[in-house]
Amino acid sequence: MCGIAGKVTFDGEPVDATLLARMAQTLRHRGPDAAGCWTGGRTGLVGTRLAVVDLSARGQQPMASEDGRFRIVFNGEIYNFRQLRAELEQIGHRFRSATDTEAILRLYQESGPDCLARLRGMFAFAIWDAVEETLFLARDRMGKKPLYYWRGPRAFLFASEAKAILCDPAVPRRPDPIALDHVVTYGYVPPDGSAFQDLRKLPPAHGLRLRDGDVSVRRYWQLRYEPKSPHRAPEAVEELTPLLEQAVARRMVADVPIGALLSGGIDSSSVVALMRQQTSGPLRTFSVGFESRAFNELPYARTVAAAFETEHHELIVGPEHGNLLPRLVWHYNEPFADPSALPTFALGRLARESVTVALSGDGGDEVFLGYPRYRRLHVARALDRLPRGIRRAAPAAIGACAGVSSMTSRLGRQSDDLKLDRWDRYGRWMSYFDRDQRRALYAPDFADRVAAGSGGDRLRATLEASSAADPVEAAADADMQLYLPEDLLVKMDIASMAWSLEVRSPLLDQDLVEFAARLPRPLKLRGLTLKPLLRRVMAGVLPEAIRRRRKMGFGVPMAGWFRHEWRDLVHDTLFSARAQERGYFSPGAVRRCVDDHIAGRATHTNRIWNLLMIELWHRTFIDAAAPGPTPPCV
Repeated sequence: MCGIAGKVTFDGEPVDATLLARMAQTLRHRGPDAAGCWTGGRTGLVGTRLAVVDLSARGQQPMASEDGRFRIVFNGEIYNFRQLRAELEQIGHRFRSATDTEAILRLYQESGPDCLARLRGMFAFAIWDAVEETLFLARDRMGKKPLYYWRGPRAFLFASEAKAILCDPAVPRRPDPIALDHVVTYGYVPPDGSAFQDLRKLPPAHGLRLRDGDVSVRRYWQLRYEPKSPHRAPEAVEELTPLLEQAVARRMVADVPIGALLSGGIDSSSVVALMRQQTSGPLRTFSVGFESRAFNELPYARTVAAAFETEHHELIVGPEHGNLLPRLVWHYNEPFADPSALPTFALGRLARESVTVALSGDGGDEVFLGYPRYRRLHVARALDRLPRGIRRAAPAAIGACAGVSSMTSRLGRQSDDLKLDRWDRYGRWMSYFDRDQRRALYAPDFADRVAAGSGGDRLRATLEASSAADPVEAAADADMQLYLPEDLLVKMDIASMAWSLEVRSPLLDQDLVEFAARLPRPLKLRGLTLKPLLRRVMAGVLPEAIRRRRKMGFGVPMAGWFRHEWRDLVHDTLFSARAQERGYFSPGAVRRCVDDHIAGRATHTNRIWNLLMIELWHRTFIDAAAPGPTPPCV
């Protein structure tokens, strides 16, 4: 695992080695074990290394081919690199290291960009071809590893994190209003954009080619939900079980200590159970919780830790962890409005005290249909088929029934949703601020600037373009392309790499994901039961209390913090002259949101956090002369 960066000039001007050194320093947290820079006239590459496989100096980056034609910088892990190495050796390649970096380099020598079809893992890499004078960038299928780039009038820069590109004074630091609208709406920036007007992200499952100053971007993989496999439940269980086992086994290959992030939900608990099947030795698990019982999952995590005899570590996160906010904002590079970033950030620090690599349960809800909103969409679809009069009365009747689930109660309370079509309805469920709320929040000038690029259009277009025929699977597909890579995986990548911790996600294994996508939807969402197939696979493996428990979600008890311990922080930040002079939001609308929350008339936790992150991001990356090369002290 590493941080990577580089620059190519268009006019032949040599790349400044001191700039590369600043970029390397900015990315040092991603790779504290070694740093390397290479310059070759108008090209320069940077790699900072977190040594996980082959800890020797032979794994140093940038790494060159024997003839010097190709040079690579690579961030990630390739889980099938030993197989690839064996195949390459059979056709005459001789390896100088035991790294996956060298396997990619030599595979590229053989196949060029077509090498991407053979790579299984998480990755972002860049390869410079000195003969063709071409730079090739690529990012993994799911978007686990980030990659930003900037194409200016005289140069092209790329890096694992935006702030490394901003080390070059030629790169403007201007906020992108369309991206900020998307953050306000959904809490994150879309996959191909960035909060900086002039920077872009390479989307997941895409490659980029730079030659003669021209940039071309091409998609090399897309998840397909059709045609469906003919599997029934017993056959699906029989095939899924070894896929899960193999996915975990592949991710336990490391030359450093390894552990697991454990929430006590079925996804992370399944990963821990499968890890225990792979080893009888020490197994370390790490969990985060809160004093509030309504948000605390630690008892469930303890149940799993005891069942599989792990060396368990816990951390209670409270309002005092607000001292992490300056460092958190610096590390996230862009406004990131998911409040669970804070406990995840603290969890990364806890885990890094004991291990260098940790496995997580990320992706299980998208792959196996575990979000309550999927069930909600399924129920709403059934209601849509009813005659109009009955459909209008049904949600309230459902919500009034005694003993119904919280999902149906919410559906009853939000009967207006049924007046929308299914995709506008889903967009509302995914929003921090829906369309009407944004209209009230935005200052007139800002509303006019973003009107042509509404964030809701992107989600709807992705939903409508899905290969899935079933609406629930289409929603999961959209989440795999938007919410997963730009919220959940960004959250985990930054929160872990900030502390030089590598996190691997077995439930996002390519073979596993492709198999699950082709399964009939009722195997993954049956009636009102979420993840029935995964629960069936884990029968007799997980404790029953864990296997059967409902999804809790990673909530954070910030509502009370905003009303008490963080009240001054919110007022001093959101009501400051600096915030109001930006011209994004109506001061009255912001004050009503905060005052209603503090007075207890409403709960606007996520919205306040969203606005807070946008303002703190501006202060860190836009107002400052330049973001510092090292994170603020805690």
